[in-house]
Amino acid sequence: MSRTRHVNCVIPPYILEKLLESDDRQVRQAALDTLLTTARLRGERAVRASFAAAASANGRRTVFDCEQGRFLQLAVLARSEDGPPATDEAANRAFDALGLTRDFYQEVFQRNSIDDRGMRLDGYVHFAVKFNNAFWDGREMVFGDGDGVKFGDLTRSLDVIAHELTHGVTDFTAGFEYHNQSGALNESISDVFGTLVKQWSLKQSVEEADWLIGTEVWTPGIDADALRSMKAPGTAFDNAQFGRDPQPDRMSRFVHMPDTEEGDHGAVHYNSGIPNKAFYLTAKRIGGFAWEAAGLIWYESLKVSQADFQFQDFADTTYRKAGELFGAGSTEQSAVLAAWREVEVPISGIPTGVARARSLAVDGSDGAGREDGVAALGRQLSALSTRVAELADDVAALKRAR
Repeated sequence: MSRTRHVNCVIPPYILEKLLESDDRQVRQAALDTLLTTARLRGERAVRASFAAAASANGRRTVFDCEQGRFLQLAVLARSEDGPPATDEAANRAFDALGLTRDFYQEVFQRNSIDDRGMRLDGYVHFAVKFNNAFWDGREMVFGDGDGVKFGDLTRSLDVIAHELTHGVTDFTAGFEYHNQSGALNESISDVFGTLVKQWSLKQSVEEADWLIGTEVWTPGIDADALRSMKAPGTAFDNAQFGRDPQPDRMSRFVHMPDTEEGDHGAVHYNSGIPNKAFYLTAKRIGGFAWEAAGLIWYESLKVSQADFQFQDFADTTYRKAGELFGAGSTEQSAVLAAWREVEVPISGIPTGVARARSLAVDGSDGAGREDGVAALGRQLSALSTRVAELADDVAALKRAR
């Protein structure tokens, strides 16, 4: 049974569950209401998703105001594609973020909206009372206002909105099953393109970007940088209320949890830190604007991936795609190889020595490191050729002895 039909929420469950331990009764109640509402919405997800493909209108945006209600069909129109700006800033922020995400996919990857067929983009603001989340349900984006104590208005974060919409792109491409490693890939892809939308809108280079997801989600009273860090998974927050960011940054720190709702479907929000770090390292090694090369490699790999892909499958696909797009042995392909090797997902079929040599080549900062890496690669290939020749001689000798 496919597991791609899932309500994808911005705030990971391990954060909301921490709020249930708060000394503030209102904070506890807001967290409980958010978790219960999210559980109810999962039951509606499959029904909504089945109608998604039929709602095509050249990516036209419409934003509705739920007025703190929980029933989307009762929401009132706040802003349309052809109408004036709304008097409500949350509606305008949602409208602008929907447009920026749509335009990013169109201009950078020539993708026509979420489904590549002009799917309309509907957003709903002011959902429920003190709802500590925002989500994509297969058909529309829904935003809560936050409890005002721990979380603020969820429309304030562009990368979070782009993250959620990208779950839709994944649904219409690879359809990564939402559990275990494929589920972590699902979450990681949304972080990758969420941050790329933000970087593209600000015209930030790899070096200028902060590589943080959801910096605007927390209220000023919370001592935390963001929900997640792609540059350094496990460092986005560390405080008394939520503990320390639990994301791993390599396979030796992989988090094992049961494939249940309580187990975050096999720790999908935890282990997404591993492919996140691989993307960051790839972009860093290539340099420039991350969406131009690293983003293209990841996007083209997403389009040819399968629903049950594991980290190894996706790593191998990005390596192959980098070679197809930029040439075998190119800086871009070497960057992919080195990045996955650093997070302990070595590319299949590439000897360790060769991977290490090519990592040295692409990591050279002044040319000397690159030169040394190429020399090391040459030595490794020479040694392999010698070994192959020796094996051929041994086989010949065995045949003569018969």
